[in-house]
Amino acid sequence: MQKCALIACVLVLLIPAARAGVNLSSPSNGATVQSPVHFSATAGGTSCPTGVASMGIYTAPGVLAYTVKGTKLSTDLSLSPGTYYATVQQWDYCGGAATTPLTIKVISSGAKGFYNLQASQGWRGYGELAPKYDICSACSGVTWSLAQGVSSPSMDGKSAKFSIGGSTPYSDVLWNNHLIGDGTTQGLPDTNHTIVPNVHNFTYDTYFYSYDLYNSENIEFDVAQFFNNMGFMYGTQCEVTNGGVWDVWDPANGKWIKTSIPCKPLPNAWNHVIIQVERTSDNKVLYKSFTLNGVTHNLNWAYSHFSAPGWYGIVINFQLDGNYKQWDYSVYLDKLNLTYY
Repeated sequence: MQKCALIACVLVLLIPAARAGVNLSSPSNGATVQSPVHFSATAGGTSCPTGVASMGIYTAPGVLAYTVKGTKLSTDLSLSPGTYYATVQQWDYCGGAATTPLTIKVISSGAKGFYNLQASQGWRGYGELAPKYDICSACSGVTWSLAQGVSSPSMDGKSAKFSIGGSTPYSDVLWNNHLIGDGTTQGLPDTNHTIVPNVHNFTYDTYFYSYDLYNSENIEFDVAQFFNNMGFMYGTQCEVTNGGVWDVWDPANGKWIKTSIPCKPLPNAWNHVIIQVERTSDNKVLYKSFTLNGVTHNLNWAYSHFSAPGWYGIVINFQLDGNYKQWDYSVYLDKLNLTYY
């Protein structure tokens, strides 16, 4: 046998068998589905002489939720509402594997939602001037603007550009949109008070992009709910340059609480954030989980609500916080969705 042929034979023994991808028939990539989610797939080709041994489903990186022997997979998985970066995989008897990735959004059977809110009417901006952070419609020391229908950077041709500037360090800008109840911009006044009091779960799901990300102190994503003189502020912020973790808002005591969950978004790239919160049966604000770029961390911290006499409705917020120099910066939002049930 020639030397080169011998080397080729050795290499063949060392390299796992060539594989084709898994044939996935359900769910489709990018689908929005209700739980339980039906997964159906068959094994793709393999050059392993003894064939495919088993198949499985990863609902997140490293999270193997289901396995079955053989070349066919058909099962229903109960999944909590949220976005999943799943993978269906096959393993052959030669140690090789093949995968088919997919992204799905799972909603509750009773879930409703607002979609592409960054392109919606009704956004209003307010300054929050340091150090008191009183809200102002026009205040010297902090500036802001909002441009909608931006084509680049954009995922679908209709992103929104939120910008902050000014001269007073550590000043912030809050944008909000009244979705349901008093001041609704979405045609949902809920005059009979049948919607807002019956909502217990929210999922804040959006993509964000920034060319000058590190001029930011924090980026904030909030939902607020008001009824029966109670206020539920589900406040969350990503510490972009001062800690690199998520913070959550304690509404009753009016202060931020630092978590250990990392928040390190990428500059000059689309970052996907999913935040799940809940109003518990005993009317507490519960922060359930944070997902950034496909990595999920569960928290499950609960805090008391605050007193909000006469307020009624559901509001979504987005906020940019200025740094110690109040440097100008912008953040683009796209595919901003809020689901609730």
